[in-house]
Amino acid sequence: MVGEDEEELSPVDITLGVDEGEGSNYPVHPDLDVSRGAFGRAQMGDPMLINAREQVTVVSGVPQAPDAEKRFPHFAVNNDLFYRVSEIRGEIVEQLLVPQPYQRMVLDLAHNDALGGHLGAEKTEARITDRFYWPGIGAAVKRYCSSCPVCQLTAPAPHYRNPLVPLPIIEVPFERIAMDIVGPLEKSARGHRYILVVLDYATRYPEAVPLRNPTSKAIARELFFMFSRTGLPREILTDQGTPFMSRVMADVCKLFQIKQLRTSVYHPQTDGLVERFNKTLKMMLKRVVQRDGRDWDHLLPALLFAFERFLRPPRGFHLLSWCMV
Repeated sequence: MVGEDEEELSPVDITLGVDEGEGSNYPVHPDLDVSRGAFGRAQMGDPMLINAREQVTVVSGVPQAPDAEKRFPHFAVNNDLFYRVSEIRGEIVEQLLVPQPYQRMVLDLAHNDALGGHLGAEKTEARITDRFYWPGIGAAVKRYCSSCPVCQLTAPAPHYRNPLVPLPIIEVPFERIAMDIVGPLEKSARGHRYILVVLDYATRYPEAVPLRNPTSKAIARELFFMFSRTGLPREILTDQGTPFMSRVMADVCKLFQIKQLRTSVYHPQTDGLVERFNKTLKMMLKRVVQRDGRDWDHLLPALLFAFERFLRPPRGFHLLSWCMV
């Protein structure tokens, strides 16, 4: 929400909280007036927002009808701007109503920015509707994502496999983790060519660490750092790659009393969880590398943030407790 003492609706408020200086590689649309006054006038002049304007039931936090603010969704006016107040994933959110001239900018930043990661229509829509809304937003996001040239060039071809028997369901965070190596990738400016991927089975929480070389010692060192934050898992699932089959890894697991699980050499897709995440990560990296070249390792935290933003913790767990054992 825009504060009363602000004279303008800043580009950060309009564009999903992305700072055009550091967090974004996409400039704010130069011909678009993002002042609060211009944005408010656009809201008033957009015929698609007529119903919303006529159905306002809360003005400056004051309900205009009994229990108006307890009904969702409802429309509100704050600081001369119109909002849709909704309940999303159990949380009450104020969605700024976006008039037509500003919708393209929101779509650009939500999908194309590093924090957007060129994710699919469903995740892009979820990212936008956490802060914004306009009638027909779902169809607009689908059209935008399906016509994105970067996504069309990098979309993987469909590949069909016979179903395999899944591993037992894990409900305790960090009781079982899966590990894999992504790479070799284009060498970054800092010499990284690989990524160590670690996924928690219970929460789907990901870690992605850039590596210069995927040696067993480098992997063991990164695991020490991670375990200091998450605690020790009971089981680690890996493929039968050389770094994971080494004596060093065996000694690490023995020292911490961690059971090693290995996928079949003929069916590495047994670990479908990490395989799916690797597919998503590779897709996001491929699209980012096209734009940012050798800085992909610096963008890993932003890509992980984009992915984690849509993770849903298992029932009974709070978001901040995912990494607590």
